[in-house]
Amino acid sequence: MNTNRSIVHMDLDTFFVSCERLLDSKLNGKPVLIGGTSDRGVVASCSYEARTFGIHSAMPMRMAKQLCPEAIIIRGNSHIYSKYSDLVTEVIKDSVPLYEKTSVDEFYIDLTGMDKFFGCHTLASELRQKIIRETGLPISFGHSVNKTVSKIATGEAKPNNQIRIEKGTEKPFLSPLSVKKIPMVGEVTYKSLCDLGIKKIRTIQEMPLEMMAKVFGKNGVSIWKKANGIDNSPVIQYHERKSISTERTFDRDTTDVRKLESIIVAIAENLAFQLRRGNKLTSCITFKIRYSDFQTYTQQQRIPYSAADHKIIPVVKELYKKLYKRRMLVRLIGVRFSHLVEGGHQIDLFDDDEKILNLYTAMDKLRERYGDRAVMRAKGMEAKSIARWNPFNGNPPPLLANRRR
Repeated sequence: MNTNRSIVHMDLDTFFVSCERLLDSKLNGKPVLIGGTSDRGVVASCSYEARTFGIHSAMPMRMAKQLCPEAIIIRGNSHIYSKYSDLVTEVIKDSVPLYEKTSVDEFYIDLTGMDKFFGCHTLASELRQKIIRETGLPISFGHSVNKTVSKIATGEAKPNNQIRIEKGTEKPFLSPLSVKKIPMVGEVTYKSLCDLGIKKIRTIQEMPLEMMAKVFGKNGVSIWKKANGIDNSPVIQYHERKSISTERTFDRDTTDVRKLESIIVAIAENLAFQLRRGNKLTSCITFKIRYSDFQTYTQQQRIPYSAADHKIIPVVKELYKKLYKRRMLVRLIGVRFSHLVEGGHQIDLFDDDEKILNLYTAMDKLRERYGDRAVMRAKGMEAKSIARWNPFNGNPPPLLANRRR
């Protein structure tokens, strides 16, 4: 691994709020909450003015209103946010040799070797100004030799600023910061560290690696390395996937309505999970059906950006009902989600409460641990084998030796 790497982490500041302020300047300087507008909704994003009241993302909207009654509450618009995210992506794509888009508002850029032609920090600074100039959005960045230090540096640079951490100064920079600043240290791990009296990164730097490994296992090793500014993970070339789909060809052509509906629900449910796992949303659903005479029909419908089962499955079932002819034997059915955009699935749950958000989170955690079919709707239980590959891990789909047409 090249030890003279030049890695930049860029993060759009309070992205949803900034997009709304571009549309309405009256929101500038005021506490703004983006999310579900009802008391049962969830805060998807909040302005810095709102954060001074103790508000943070994922907080129940009811609690946020109590903390800041004067806050302006806006129902999120994922279409607008995706549009601005695409604008920023295009600016970055046209300006750098290698970048990785990790979310709707976050990017890693590898400028290694560019110092032969430009100063890397100068190039990053000019790119930041270009983004601000062409999109109107505030953006911050951290610049160092690896992804971890750059990401932490971005957090220290905010709002709307930049920081460079020179090679060899990673440990002194990280030392006084809270262990909560380390990527992958969530609430549970943070509490465990605090229970051991570990609150500053300095303490982890002074601990033997073996001790962290003994207490926290593999996670302890990763935390120790990050705390010491060690991170060899590469910036992965970004290729945005535009669609995902699953098809099922039957051994025998069928008119078994119960079987068809079961498989349709299982396919749609699995694809929706893959969206959430890949941090994606879809706005176009297509249903495909092929009859025994090989006549094939498709129908699609546009929807608000979503990755939620309860919004997607009814649409898939409705498309199926429009296409299905009861007197014809069915050979194949398929479901496709297209017009995919980057974005945490919480931004399509503005009308939902924290119970629904928690339900999806719990189900997805079980699937991640025990397999895609660990949790499923009763309706889809008869579908014994639905594709279990992750379409967003950069690998091609598995080749099926028994694939049928």
